[in-house]
Amino acid sequence: MYYPEPIAKLIDGFMKLPGIGPKTAARLAFFVLSMKEDDVLEIAKALVNAKRNLVYCSVCQNITDTDPCRICSDTSRDKSVICVVQEPKDLIAMERTREYNGYYHVLHGAISPMEGIGPEDIRISELLRRLEDEEVKELILATNPNIEGEATAMYISRLVKPFGIRVTRIAHGLPVGGDLEYADEVTISKALEGRREL
Repeated sequence: MYYPEPIAKLIDGFMKLPGIGPKTAARLAFFVLSMKEDDVLEIAKALVNAKRNLVYCSVCQNITDTDPCRICSDTSRDKSVICVVQEPKDLIAMERTREYNGYYHVLHGAISPMEGIGPEDIRISELLRRLEDEEVKELILATNPNIEGEATAMYISRLVKPFGIRVTRIAHGLPVGGDLEYADEVTISKALEGRREL
């Protein structure tokens, strides 16, 4: 189908986003055309502002607008614990629980030989440098419970052993409100492994 060049470019731009195919991109493009110009300019400014003004925290590697980030600058947090997560959105999920009061380290990915991602492609070396400099007693590995996340956790665990730091893994298992009959075998076995006394 033929679109005028400005619409075609807008559709192409939306298709660069993850999970956006041609139909959704066209729908978004035509929706943008129906918006007020001020609203469109606000979105465009927000995109440019985010791209230009966000950096990686020099300590934890999280995305931030100040360096070091607000979490790393917070001296009331427990400096003896670092929670390792794969992505910035994982850090946000952990913070929403209000249960964790230590510091973080964001890897920006996981080891995945199938996708050509090795240990040198994620922020493991920065983590090891922190462990040399800081007074860390425990490292919590909160990578995703999939093959890549498990491989990454095991790899980091082996690297950290010589530091004499306690390495723990977040528990995985059945979600609250889930039914046992619908859970797969791996989920049930992880739930059994992570069981605790009541």
